[in-house]
Amino acid sequence: MITFPKPDVEQFLRTFSIADFAVSPDEKHLVFSTNLSGKYNLWGMDLPNSFPYPLTSIDQSCQGLIYDKKSRFIIAGFDQDGNENTQFYGVPLNGGTMKEIVNHENTRNFMPKLSNDSKKLYYTTSRGNPSFLNSYCLDLESGQERLVLEGKDAATYLFGFSPDEETLLYYKHFANTYTLLYAKKGNEDILLTPPTEKQHTVNDGVFVSDSMIYLLTDYDSDFTYLASYNLETNKFCKVKELENESFTAIIYSKENQLLYITSQKGVEDQLYEIKLQNENWRNIPVPCSVINKLEVAASGTLYLFGMSATKPHNIYKNTGDEWVSLTKYTVPGVDSNELVEPDIITYPSFDGREIESLFFRAKKENDNGEVIFWPHGGPQAAERKFFRASFQFFLNNGYSIFAPNFRGSTGYGLEFMKMVEGDWGNGPRLDNVAGLDWLIDQGHAQKGNILLMGGSFGGYMALLLHGRHADYFKAVVDIFGPSNLFSFINSVPEDWKPVMDQWVGNPEKDKEKLIEYSPITYLESMIKPMLVIQGANDPRVVKEESDQIVQALKDKGRDVDYMLLENEGHGFSKKENEIAVYQKILSFLNRFTAVTEKV
Repeated sequence: MITFPKPDVEQFLRTFSIADFAVSPDEKHLVFSTNLSGKYNLWGMDLPNSFPYPLTSIDQSCQGLIYDKKSRFIIAGFDQDGNENTQFYGVPLNGGTMKEIVNHENTRNFMPKLSNDSKKLYYTTSRGNPSFLNSYCLDLESGQERLVLEGKDAATYLFGFSPDEETLLYYKHFANTYTLLYAKKGNEDILLTPPTEKQHTVNDGVFVSDSMIYLLTDYDSDFTYLASYNLETNKFCKVKELENESFTAIIYSKENQLLYITSQKGVEDQLYEIKLQNENWRNIPVPCSVINKLEVAASGTLYLFGMSATKPHNIYKNTGDEWVSLTKYTVPGVDSNELVEPDIITYPSFDGREIESLFFRAKKENDNGEVIFWPHGGPQAAERKFFRASFQFFLNNGYSIFAPNFRGSTGYGLEFMKMVEGDWGNGPRLDNVAGLDWLIDQGHAQKGNILLMGGSFGGYMALLLHGRHADYFKAVVDIFGPSNLFSFINSVPEDWKPVMDQWVGNPEKDKEKLIEYSPITYLESMIKPMLVIQGANDPRVVKEESDQIVQALKDKGRDVDYMLLENEGHGFSKKENEIAVYQKILSFLNRFTAVTEKV
């Protein structure tokens, strides 16, 4: 009998991902953005077959993916090496030479929508209005375009339109916790939630007729619920609310007269179906913990893209009785028993508030006794039952991972989410410190012996915790985290800048607070070894944020290593870079363990 060695730990990082998908209206074709070749491209499948073939060789991630309404071509958006300056292209169904549709240098383009006859493309762009954005309607035959929506006061996004295309649906983004939805008919702009001074959000909205809109909002509530707005009567109605759940996305099946709604409850998602005729409501079991996207075909067939903590991204089709997996992504060469599901725990913070966390515990046969403390990015996001190849990679190497959903995280209500606004460096920091104390009190770690790692806001928090609470840690990894809130506020994309006063703070009015909350203020106490990772093209946390903290620490003679990726932005879109980054991090962390690095 042949016996095989354990899988090489790098195999965990060989897991492929899916970034987006779409199904053709006739359901004969499916397209998805995946890094199956090591870099992101579009791949197609001729349904019902599930063998994929490449459609593009552009080697770039996709933002915005739609079929024309007659299943003749695809519209896709691509940026360049993570710079997020997305441009739109036409792609033949079977691949080949792409055609430029919208291509303006140094512009950000969003949310492509095709008219019902597929002769016009609606989209939102930074061109001509970088702070508040404009939306255009482009005639695909003549090439002529017209302005249909001018952004004012806040970044303004065209969201959709009525079946007769006479009424536009758009939203204004004043802050992550303050978004308003409007209908525009002729020169009239109709706010779809009742007027109020209290900030609230509208997550999503859909027309079910020319006059009836269903929307997801937390108007006058802490959690997002389903509401309706009748444009003929100008009446807003609450339709359905669930305790401690926030509805996150809504789609409409005209064929079945159904609404499908996804819901976030803490670290997992739910899926619901509501019949419009009688408002009957039911929960639909799903094959994953986190739902990334739903699509409903003209036939009424439902497609889902999702993942779980131990199951990578996959695309599923609902057959009525069960979900059929159209893609078969797994961790290659690794048995599912080698993967780790997290425990869901809660702990009390400094003010008595309960903080929910995921605790991934390395299997006994792998456990090296080390714990990685992972503050998530966002900050108005959450650590959920995502599949993270990097987590399973570290777990297989013996490192347990603790990931708290500190104040500001989504999934716990609007009030909780707002707690980070203007308070980046206090309440969330103390929530994380309470999590560190819980680990120590429970015997999972010793003070001074914890490894700290985070990305984006999590990188910022790693830097800040290092600067203010270095005695908890023995090494720190910062992945594209802001180091100086003044330079961060000044360098974000132009359409982000209007929200910065509420989100982070005003550099003049909040000067003292921003000094206190900036990690670079605490250079003297940043004494532990550090590894800093940065994408050169990152438009959100620009390269200078990492440059300045690295240089300042080097000037003080500190142990700091810097890995700069010339062809990446705010994340890792190329498999060889992702592997190199996490191998580098593993090598760095292994310096601080008593366990020999695995072969």
